[in-house]
Amino acid sequence: MLPRDIFSEEHDIYRDSVARLIRDEFVPYHDKWEEENMVPHEAWLKAGEAGMLCCTVPEDYGGPGGDFLHSTVVTEELFRHSISGPAFMIHSDMVTPYLLDYGTEEQKRKWLPEMVTGRMRAAIGFSEPSAGSDLAAIRTTAVRDGDNYVLNGQKTFITGGYAAELLLVACKTDPSAGAKGISLIMVEADRPGYARGKKLNKIGLKAQDTAEIFMQDVCVPASNLIGVENRGFYQMMKELAQERLVQAVRAQIIVETAILWTIEYTVNRPIFGRTVADFQNTRFKLAEMHAQASVMRAYVDRCISAHAAGKLDATEAAIVKMTSVELQGKVLDECLQLHGGWGYIWDYPIARAYADARIARIAGGTVEVMKQIISNAILPSERRGRVD
Repeated sequence: MLPRDIFSEEHDIYRDSVARLIRDEFVPYHDKWEEENMVPHEAWLKAGEAGMLCCTVPEDYGGPGGDFLHSTVVTEELFRHSISGPAFMIHSDMVTPYLLDYGTEEQKRKWLPEMVTGRMRAAIGFSEPSAGSDLAAIRTTAVRDGDNYVLNGQKTFITGGYAAELLLVACKTDPSAGAKGISLIMVEADRPGYARGKKLNKIGLKAQDTAEIFMQDVCVPASNLIGVENRGFYQMMKELAQERLVQAVRAQIIVETAILWTIEYTVNRPIFGRTVADFQNTRFKLAEMHAQASVMRAYVDRCISAHAAGKLDATEAAIVKMTSVELQGKVLDECLQLHGGWGYIWDYPIARAYADARIARIAGGTVEVMKQIISNAILPSERRGRVD
């Protein structure tokens, strides 16, 4: 692949420190985390101490004062080392931007310093049993009662939701207005009426606690409203570009890493008096995957640069998310096949990566929704479909 030119020397130094912490403090324990379906709070605190959380938070709020490229480094190194458990991406790259972009000064000073250190873990409560990609269909309500909101509803598929002390909740403050009646409210998990369901048993991402959340007459101060009442849907649409780019960053590094694992395996695996890599089919498959990964790397890095400059629009974010996760699925399937029977054994990283990666075609908006967004951008208005 061509040399990457989007990172500065400072980012490279930071990458070395992040990779060292991951190797020393996360890799030896990840198997245990998968057995327990939970990353211990201690790991979050170590990440916070190392400046791995909320990289873009300014120093005024206790943050590292970094940029999106620092966040990219963290995501890449976690998945380069097969550390899929910590929900740092949700916490740092999905919740934090809402506070930075829409939060009041009081909210920023209250929550950001705690999130930076890892003392407070944050998750996103958007999805519901009957509303996933169709965010306008959420049913959770928040009724104004004097200086408070009273929330009722259920959230599901909440990544990091079992451990999180703070949940950014999408709710209907005007149920009659559809998408135009959605607001975002921060809810502390220790409030009466807030309950965590069991940890969901997923196909992959076994170390990542994913939970159902139930809210029955949960009362929060009106000052927990993020941004403007009934403008939550528009806020979500704006922030989804970064969420989708983060999915692409993860997919791309997994593709590159899986190819390296497969090269190492095939050049050392004997079969019929040769190695698997000696067969033309293997060499051609590896060549094809490497070429596709190289092309995708150029596009992902271009989108990272555009986003860092504030120029990544919703359509490009949909394109990079869709194409990268589709390539990820194809490459992991080919790589597992080249591992033969061992590729199906959980002890091999390719097996875990294969299981972990399937969610990427769903999370952050399904591939089908991405196609809808892209088609709406390129077709005449009379030919466009509905996108939420």
